[in-house]
Order: sequence, then C-alpha cells, then structure tokens
Amino acid sequence: TRAIVMHSKHLEVTKAFIEQENGKGQADIKHLQVLEYPPHEQVAFLITEPLQVDMNYFLSINYIANLSDGFHGFYKSTYKTRGGQTRSLASTHFEPTSARMAFPCYDEPSFKASYTIRIRREEQHTAISNMPKVKTLKLGSNLFEDHFAETVKMSTYLVAFVISDFQSISGTTSSGIVVSLYANPEKLTQAHYALEVAIKILEFYEQYFGISYPLPKQDLVAVPDFQSGAMENWGLTTYRETSLLYDPETSSASDKLWVTMVIGHELAHQWFGNLVTMEWWNDIWLNEGFARYMEFISVDATYPELQVNDYLLDTCFAAMGRDAMNSSRPISSRAENPTQIKEMFDTVSYDKGACILHMLRNFLTEEVFQNGINDYLKKHSYKNAKNKDLWDSLANVIKKVYFVLHFSQYDYYLSEHFDVAKIMDTWTVQKGLPLIIVEQNWKRIKIKQERFLKGIFPDDPQFLWYVPLTYITSHSKNPGRHLMKNHSETIKLEEDVSWMKFNVDMNGYYIVHYEGNGWDNIIKLLNENHTLFGYKDRANLIHDAFQLVSAGRLSLSRALDLTRYLQHETSNVALLKGLGYLKMMYRMMERRNISDLAEGLKQYILQYFKPVIDKQTWSDEGSVSERMLRSDLLGLACDLQYAPCIQKATELFKKWMESGAKISDIPSDVLGTVYSAGAKTGTGWNFLLGRYQVSISSAEQRKIYSALATSKDVSKLTRLLELGMEGDIIKIQDLPSLIYSVSTNPSGLLPAWNFVRKNWNRLLEKFPLGSFSIRTIIIGTTSQFSSKQELQEVKLFFQSVKKEVSQLRAPQIALENIENNIRWLERNVAVLRKWILENVK
Repeated sequence: TRAIVMHSKHLEVTKAFIEQENGKGQADIKHLQVLEYPPHEQVAFLITEPLQVDMNYFLSINYIANLSDGFHGFYKSTYKTRGGQTRSLASTHFEPTSARMAFPCYDEPSFKASYTIRIRREEQHTAISNMPKVKTLKLGSNLFEDHFAETVKMSTYLVAFVISDFQSISGTTSSGIVVSLYANPEKLTQAHYALEVAIKILEFYEQYFGISYPLPKQDLVAVPDFQSGAMENWGLTTYRETSLLYDPETSSASDKLWVTMVIGHELAHQWFGNLVTMEWWNDIWLNEGFARYMEFISVDATYPELQVNDYLLDTCFAAMGRDAMNSSRPISSRAENPTQIKEMFDTVSYDKGACILHMLRNFLTEEVFQNGINDYLKKHSYKNAKNKDLWDSLANVIKKVYFVLHFSQYDYYLSEHFDVAKIMDTWTVQKGLPLIIVEQNWKRIKIKQERFLKGIFPDDPQFLWYVPLTYITSHSKNPGRHLMKNHSETIKLEEDVSWMKFNVDMNGYYIVHYEGNGWDNIIKLLNENHTLFGYKDRANLIHDAFQLVSAGRLSLSRALDLTRYLQHETSNVALLKGLGYLKMMYRMMERRNISDLAEGLKQYILQYFKPVIDKQTWSDEGSVSERMLRSDLLGLACDLQYAPCIQKATELFKKWMESGAKISDIPSDVLGTVYSAGAKTGTGWNFLLGRYQVSISSAEQRKIYSALATSKDVSKLTRLLELGMEGDIIKIQDLPSLIYSVSTNPSGLLPAWNFVRKNWNRLLEKFPLGSFSIRTIIIGTTSQFSSKQELQEVKLFFQSVKKEVSQLRAPQIALENIENNIRWLERNVAVLRKWILENVK
C-alpha cells in the first residue's frame, strides 16, 4: 500500500514519518504526506513508494490538540472548593469512538494492541492511567514525566488517563490487587463505602469467572463532569460522582443500591468487554447486557441485604415497555457510523440483554450457565467475539453435562437436539417480545404466541420465538417447563387444574394473557388468598394486566379490580408495582386537566393505601426495601396533598431552614420529599438553590434540583432550566435529567418542551447526537404529551430539525409514545370514570 489510513478527530498532525530497518542495523526514515478527511474522522499518511509485505515499519506521528469541550475524548473538567476556588483536571472518555480525539489510531474494537503511556504534569497534579506508574523523571523546576507500565492487549476505547489534584484511599484484595479510589479531596470521606464494595466484588468475580483479574491494580475515579453513569476503562474505571460517592447523611437507601450496582457493572466489564470484546458495535449487548446482568449476580452474592434481585423485575419491565413498541430494534442491530453506534447504548442492549440472559440461566441451570460463560471468557481472552461464540460455549457445556451427569429432570433441555443458537437467535436477531395467550380447559392447555405490541396488532406471522415457558397450577408446588417452538401448541397436564400461572417468578421475557375466565380466576384468587402466588408472581400479574390494557387486550376495569387486593399486600415489590400504575394514571389525568378523574384516583389511592402510608416513619430505619418503599410512599402521599404528609414535611423543612441547613436534622430517605415540600414556597425555593451551591454531596445536589423542578411557579422553572444551560451553578452534565424532571411536573411540561425547541442547536453543541443525553431530552420532554395537537406540534418540530435527527431512533420512540397515550385515553377515560363511580366512596 502507499497509504496508511487511521482515525483522527480534531487533531492537528504536524509531521509524520516512517522508519524501515534496512538489514544493516540502520533505519531508513521517510517523511509522509498527510491528508485529512473530517467527515469520516480519518487521516491518511501517503508514502512515495509502496510498503513491502513482511517488512517491519515504525510509524511516528507528531500532533497537537486542545483538551476537548464536552465529555468525550481527552477533556477538561472542573470542580469548586469549599472556599469557592475553581480547580481543573483532565480526564478521558473514549467509548465508543473518541480515542481518535486523543491520538491517531485504528479506533475499532477488533484492533487490539498494547499501549505504553507517558504523561507530563506539574508538581501539584497526579497522573494515573490503566497500568501502575513505573517511574517519574524530573524535567524542570515544576515539570515531571510519569512512565506507566505497558498495558495488556486491548481495544482503543479502554485506554484512559486522568491528571488531577485528587487524593486517594486504597485497599488490597485477597489476591493482591491494589484497589484505589480517587476523588476531589473535600469529598474523599464519601469514598469509603465504594472502596469496600469494589474490593468485595472484584474478589467475587475472580472466583465466579475462574479467571484472575489480569492487571496489578484497579483505580476508581469520581470525575466531576461525566456524561454517562460510569466507564469501564481497564484498570482505571471512571464514574459520575453520584455513581461512586456515598454520604451517609444525604445518600438514601436507593443511592446506596445505585453505587453498589454501578461498581458491580463496571467491574464485570473487566472480563465482559475488556478481556473479551465484541467484534463490532452491533453486538455491544455482549458487553452491556452481561455487565447489567452481572450487577445482580455479584451484588446478590456480596450484599444479600440489598435484596437486589427484587429490582431485576423493574429492569425487565423497562425493557418490555421499550420492546412493546414498533420503534424497537433487535438486540443485535446494524451500527455503522458514530451516531448509530452511540444509539446502541440503550435499554435494549442493557436491560433486554440482561433479561434474556436471566431467562437463559434459569432455563439451563446456574451450573451450565456459569460454566458456559467461563468457557467463553477463557476461549476468547484478549480477543473478540460474536453472539455465536457465546452460544457455542454454552452448547459445549450442555453436551458435557448431559453426557457426564445425565440430569434426568433436564433430559429434554440438555439433549443433543437442544440448539442454543437457534433458540437464542429468536431473541437477539428479531425485535420485540412474545405475547403468550393461554386458554385453559381442565387438563388441556392451549397456548398461542404472537408479537406483543402496545397499540395496534398487525397480523404478522413472521415473528416466532422459542419460548422457555414455566408455569405453576392449583395442583403443583414445582414449576412445570415447556419449550414453545410453534405459533400454537397444547400442554397436557396429568390432572385437572382450577387455575394456572405462567412465567414463574417473572424469570421469562414474555407477557401472558389468560383468555376466557382466566383473569377472573386470578383476580378472585388474589382477593381470597394472594399468598398462593409468590411476590414476584404478584408483581408480574399486575404488570401484565396493565400492559394488556395498553394493547387493548384487557379492560381497564379488570386491571383496576386486580389492584383492590393490594390493601392486603405485604411485599414492597408488588405494592410499588401496583401503586406505580395508579400514580401514572393520576399524573396523566392531572396533566390533561381531567380533574374529576384525577380527584377520584387520588381518593382511591389514599383510601386503599392509607394504612400503609400512615405506618411509614420519617426515619432511616429498616431494610433497604422498607427504606425505598418509605421514600416512594411518602413522596407520593405529599404529591397527592395528603395533609399529615404535607404537614410533617413542611415542619421538617422549616426547622432545617431555620437552623441554617444542619443536614442531620432530616433522615436521608425522606430528604427528597422534605425538599420538594420546601420548594413550594418562594423563600424555600431560593434557600434550596443557595444550599445547592454550597453542598459537597452530589447525592444531595440531585435531590435539590429534583425538588426545585417541582415548583408550580413557571418563572422559577424557567430560571432553573437557564441555570442548567449556563453550566456554572448547575453542571452541564445534569442538564438532561433537569429538563426531564421539569417536564414531569404538570406546570413544567410546556416550559421544558419550549426550552428544548428554543435551545436545540445549543443542546447539540453540548451533547452528541446519538448520546443518552439527547435521547433523555427528546423522549423525556415528549413522553408526557397525549393530545393530537401536541402530536402534530412534536412532528413539526422533528421535521424542522430533520437534517440532524433523521438517523436517530429517539424521535420515532417519542412520536409512538404520544400516539400510545392518545389511544390509551380514547379507550379508557369512560371506563375509568365508570369504575371510579362504582368503587370510590
């Protein structure tokens, strides 16, 4: 070739030359001509004579670049000290395609290489990178050069370095890995919990995967400006402060759970993603779906008191909500340019990926699953893999287990006829999820499957899944199993049964509709003795019923009848699921100004759930699950203007404000509720904004801006959005979730939407097109709309910015959300009015 083409973005190459050994121990050096092609983010180095096959060449490139604006590449971040001084640091974030903003490279996951990094810095700064520092040279009075050990073979997007004045705390795992946590010196006291978690989880993964962590150290850094939640750079994981720092005075139980889960996620990536990397971004779920699922496995093993498996249900409910839309996509999808690649980091890759792995693990048994993924990791270490490689590893283990142990109860699944790839391709290469329609006739159970869609049901026979079904009946303690491979099948039971429930413990990724009197039987059973079903099954039934309402398959009155049993519910998971749907309907009626129905729903919630609301203490006592229920319930009760709640929250806020914000006066689990009550007055709102500016807890700051966003004063909401855009008091990284928070407030919906339209170009300067931030802004501000006029308005806006958004999925999702809301209201307002008249006294 006469040209070497690499990736380069915003780099100014000043000179490049190539050396070739000439066999006499000397090198021939040739200077190269440089051509850039910005649309493809590429640079070409042209050589006068062609390079020879089988010869070694050494390419040297000199270039300069500024620290980039925003959150990608090698970028600048700042933080303020307690004394008000602004300090700067520089950090990297390269995933998926931004290593090319820091150095010219082959910026694709399958081009793995080893990296040797040297960094020059001044004395007051510390430099860290993927590997430990091996030496430091003094170059001048205040200039030092740090040399880092050579990395293992890895993809460009995992290279990382941070230069800051941060301080650190350290510990060591039982296998000798040094774990250090770096943070703004004034926040270092908030780092101890994360250090303990990182050590425990790293030790767990070494044992679970049967592969030693390959580097000598693991650093975790709390970066003040960070767009996503965290990043898994090998040996140097970086985090948003709210994902790493835990302050017992201001961090709630859900904040603690979040920090633990995020660390579990990033450390899982050290194996899934870093050691074995997907071949191309179309299979990013192999990284993200696995890391999301391993959060649950690792945290359950290391912190059982967090009861983390209860929240896997919400992960799968979220995935199903997205997948039940026509604008969904297959887990494994085409992604060719940087914008399409960024869009792959979504609910489908993370949440659906985790849920189909959970279904597979339950189907194959824990032993087969664990051995299969260990085989996959060992076979592809330091290399790249595709979907098929994972299925092959699992198939090999199945054969071994079947022939060696001959598990009689799994004969059907583990026989040589069981094709993992064939089964799993139905879940990864086609979009959507199945609806299983059950018709019970004593011993004979007829089952059909079709694609589940909210909205209209096109007759689309091309969709067929291999569904691992599980079920319990009135006569069985142990779940039955059936692999469904056709559009319709029959299950024959040994004896007559009066009821059955599919998808035991919600371990499967499908929705179930019980035809005939199936739902009537279930509602009756729940009212008579809800403990016949496990709590996950009860949450699953509530979810499926309301999803079927959205699809026009079940009457809203039946789903609401089902919620009446909740007054006897003792499981927080099922309780919150039912309340979640009631709250959603209440908000919709409030936004649409259908005041009689908003009032009726409010009465129903307060009438039925008064005992459990009144039982809540304003404290931080109890298990994580009890504490999270408290935060949610008290927040909802104050939202519904429940007098005792408003009174207590206002009283706590007043005391706290008068004491000059001594934080320990308010339990952390009710901070959000108390701040929201305080933000309703002008004085309280201004006081909270002042508190925001001096707080050194990111967890508290998030609670404050969420509370400020609940004000009914439109001028205050507008000011809040402007502060988010300025980025001085409220950091730019928080702008997307700030816009979303304002838009969920009925008084803020239009101000938030108008703000996005007016500032669209400025928002695109701050956040890349396919990014999670832009998705949050587009989908967040529009998903509350529910009228034809609003739909038209949103359509017109997307047409006006067609050039930018034409390649995005987010606008399609946004429009489909609004269409579904319109359809829901058309179908259900009259039904809801009738049900409330009959049931709410």
